[in-house]
Amino acid sequence: MSELIVIGDRVLIKPQEGEQKTKSGLLLPAGAAEQENVRGGRVVKTGPGYLTQNPEYSENDSWRPSDTPVRYLPLQAEPGDYAYFVRSEAVELKYDATDYLIIPHSAILALVRDDMTSEEKSDTTIEDIEDLWEDDE
Repeated sequence: MSELIVIGDRVLIKPQEGEQKTKSGLLLPAGAAEQENVRGGRVVKTGPGYLTQNPEYSENDSWRPSDTPVRYLPLQAEPGDYAYFVRSEAVELKYDATDYLIIPHSAILALVRDDMTSEEKSDTTIEDIEDLWEDDE
């Protein structure tokens, strides 16, 4: 099976389909939701990020191992996030019989990320940080 690779600062989104519920509990049919300028969907995959120059690369230092002359600045969106984005920036794509949207990262207006359940939360307290400052003196 082939793999879909997202390029650069693009984001692959599975769009929210069907009826949507307003804050007051009214159901909006799919046609009414399509008239909005903002759309939402779940982030499936992201590209490597924004292309930038690698400050550690030098053609003059032949003794250094060969690095690439470019780096990627990672994107803020992550797989699993729910993204609100500008509808007009989206490009429709069908892959493996599933409808997706590809949008530039700059078209994302807001992200909703679930609580940090998979990552360990830091147990560092303010007192620990203050102790570090006192040790320096």
